[in-house]
Amino acid sequence: MERATTRLSMIYRHFTPTFEEQEAQLQAANTAAAVGKQTLTVTDNRTGKTAEIPIKDDTIAAKELEKFVGPSGEVLRSYDPGYMNTASCVSRISFIDGDKGILRYRGYPIEELAEKSTFLEVAFLLMYGELPTAAQLNDWTTRIAQHTFLHSNVIEMMKSFRYDAHPMGMLVSTVAGLSTFHPEANPALAGSNVYDNKVHRNKQIHRILGTVPTIAACAYRHRIGRPFNDPSNRLGYCENFLYMMDRLSETNYKPHPGLARALDILFILHADHELNCSTAAVRHLASSEVDVYTSIAGAAAALYGPRHGGANEAVLRMLESIGSVENIPAFIEDVKQKKKKLMGFGHRV
Repeated sequence: MERATTRLSMIYRHFTPTFEEQEAQLQAANTAAAVGKQTLTVTDNRTGKTAEIPIKDDTIAAKELEKFVGPSGEVLRSYDPGYMNTASCVSRISFIDGDKGILRYRGYPIEELAEKSTFLEVAFLLMYGELPTAAQLNDWTTRIAQHTFLHSNVIEMMKSFRYDAHPMGMLVSTVAGLSTFHPEANPALAGSNVYDNKVHRNKQIHRILGTVPTIAACAYRHRIGRPFNDPSNRLGYCENFLYMMDRLSETNYKPHPGLARALDILFILHADHELNCSTAAVRHLASSEVDVYTSIAGAAAALYGPRHGGANEAVLRMLESIGSVENIPAFIEDVKQKKKKLMGFGHRV
């Protein structure tokens, strides 16, 4: 009888898991149940508190960290200088993946837009979410063309810059100065509902798209010591820009169509690159309800930097400093030893 009881005990233990085995099975079951849940489980080892944080689009809200309060009484915060792994907005405007060579505007592949569309069509798409109809494009183009001329006082202001002033410095200053010519677009003067008024918003869009090429062309002409050209509304957007930069005294001058189309494609490719430095700058400034011209000037100032849009100029200066092919190995060696920077590579978007 005793021997039979012993055998039964051995059999029972064989089929019945130990306490440790039961714990492991329970944990495995909980893990299996959690798989597929769009949450992140976080445990604060300082206090032992555990919380589930919702995940949406592979992102958690930093505000969720306020659930954790440390021994000092302060809430937990995230630290991410340079936005290395931080999303500050949801955008349906563009998507970029530099590693995979993907750029989309409102879902359209950039290759398709560059081949079949003009810059103004793409600008309409970015602003309003859809490509324009023929009637919408005509109205859009006409309204922008009506704002290509600059006030004579703006022209005089630009002429007052030094002969060797950098064109970007002139552009930034002039765009900021436009705010003084349009007080009705300034929330500090016209009230904080300026940005809520669709008619006012669209008018500033037309003005900026129309006047910025004129300002840029005038800045270029000032730098090379030539008189400014008035815009020509008989030409397309990029044709007009090249006309204002290059016309001398010809009465029937017209830019080469191949160059105009190349510039048009270049504008399309640079139209939007997600939340880059200049986009972040304009959003940050506009959040204070400062006028749109000051905000755009701040974005242009951010673009001026050699770690952003100014990288193009930095590359040219780098190539000039290298001088000739035989100097390339020594330059690359200096880059490897961190004595010099290789501009144009590793640019974060």
